[in-house]
Amino acid sequence: MRLNGLHVLLTYECNYECDHCFVWSGPGSPGTFTVPQIDDVLRQALATGTIEWIWFEGGEAFLYYALLRHGIRRAAGLGFRVGVVSNAYWATDRESAREWLRDLAGSVQELSVSCDRFHGDEEQERHVGHAVDAARALGISCGAIAIEAGEEPAVGQLPEAASGVMHRGRAAVKLAPQAPRRPAAAMTECPYENLREPGRVHLDPFGNLHLCQGIVIGNLFREPLREICARYDPDAHPVAGPLLAGGPLELARRHRIAPDEGYADACHLCYETRLALRARLPDVLAPGQMYGVPAA
Repeated sequence: MRLNGLHVLLTYECNYECDHCFVWSGPGSPGTFTVPQIDDVLRQALATGTIEWIWFEGGEAFLYYALLRHGIRRAAGLGFRVGVVSNAYWATDRESAREWLRDLAGSVQELSVSCDRFHGDEEQERHVGHAVDAARALGISCGAIAIEAGEEPAVGQLPEAASGVMHRGRAAVKLAPQAPRRPAAAMTECPYENLREPGRVHLDPFGNLHLCQGIVIGNLFREPLREICARYDPDAHPVAGPLLAGGPLELARRHRIAPDEGYADACHLCYETRLALRARLPDVLAPGQMYGVPAA
């Protein structure tokens, strides 16, 4: 596996508790990196010789601003291109937004801000506008992430630049019950993730390296990133293998999980199947946070 990007989930904590959140983030969600851990992760990323981008996200990364700033500066100093994802809660006005971003200018190439109905009201939309204006004034490229309710695929049904809900994580519980049902027999591929050559993976505060949120290929706190990448065999992986062979339907069949009559989308069937498999594959379907069971 040859990685180009590493997405660091700086914290699971968030000031929002959105219904569509993949990772069940919220105000009480435990799990945050430390400075030594960030430094070690960046050294390991550099040692791969292939990773070019480091993204810091969450949860809400700006809740731990000093840690975020340290990680950004260290990553930039090592020659990585750096991106940050945020809900822009901190951009209460243009002047404040510029102060929050001033120390990051020159080190951050991309800022992505969440702007949709799941993240609040008109006040939050104003925060996003302030963040975008401040970022661009400081020379930071900035774009919006918009997730809207709608049927899959989103093309032609959602606003321009918006993506549809993927019914995994909290969305599988909060939003899937209201979505139209589709037959499990049609869900024979993973429509979103390149599980064979992912290009980028997510790393959480517990060291778990995720192909997709909640599907783990190793723990970077126990084994070097280069070794995890070298060892990864997608066809032999107990979750990625079946998904590659026949999507969520094959995942359920391979592990003898009987699917229900219908699901909101392929992510919904995959997530519900993984929930049923967690006791059998505790190191692969981890951590509990990704499945609505935060660590004590």
